[in-house]
Amino acid sequence: MLKSFFATQDTDAARLVLWSNGDLSGNAILAKWRRRYPGAFELRVVDYDALAQGTELEGSELLRVKDARAWIDGDLVRLLVLWAYGGVWVDMDSLLTRDLAPLLEHEFVTQWDCYDKLYVPFNGALMRFRQHSPYLCEAFHVMLTSQAPRKGTTDWGATLYLKLWRRLVAASVPPFKVLPFCFSDARSCRLDNRLPDPFAADPKNGQWTLGQGREEGGGLDKALGRVFSVHLHNQWEKAFPPGGWVDRLLLRRYEQKLEYKRTDGDL
Repeated sequence: MLKSFFATQDTDAARLVLWSNGDLSGNAILAKWRRRYPGAFELRVVDYDALAQGTELEGSELLRVKDARAWIDGDLVRLLVLWAYGGVWVDMDSLLTRDLAPLLEHEFVTQWDCYDKLYVPFNGALMRFRQHSPYLCEAFHVMLTSQAPRKGTTDWGATLYLKLWRRLVAASVPPFKVLPFCFSDARSCRLDNRLPDPFAADPKNGQWTLGQGREEGGGLDKALGRVFSVHLHNQWEKAFPPGGWVDRLLLRRYEQKLEYKRTDGDL
């Protein structure tokens, strides 16, 4: 994720803030990136009370809700961070493929319901809201006036986004946008044109789908140039096959771009 950000985003205009529930300043890998991009990379520790100031959740016991799977508190953090600072939230299990700047005109969540996930059409792995967005203000009101979230659920994630979207439409208020799934989660959904499994070796025939090739400049390569990220869905324990499409079309290019920036004076 870090490599993909610094390889694809304009570090003169964009800044990556890594939020955590603990101090990561001693991490050697993160320290390397902070030295290289001191003005474009920052580490911050989540302070729920500070982030919630000015919202209906300020002082609420709901700020203390924890979830062993980090779903509830993880969904809470992204909303509070975007409320307090505005910007784009990107989950760490994502690989950015190009500059997100064309998306920044709108506030949005991501489409997700392409299988059988009843009433789960939205996702927050990639989302964008402005600082003190009225949409988030209304989201906090819904959270405070609804039943407490169930642990291990998307009550404060996909379910909340859908509830909020429907509430806005019912009140004739133009809702936030919904980014099509293919732009950030193209590994999911349609079987005939979705991205290949990032963790599976390429087939011997080198085909992707519908006669499209996986070679450089082929159909898969062109498709990656039209999307904005590849969402990996928490598969942290898996490795990318050496020479596979992720290795060839993404990871090696990150290295090339980062090396180019280094030799071009980006130190």
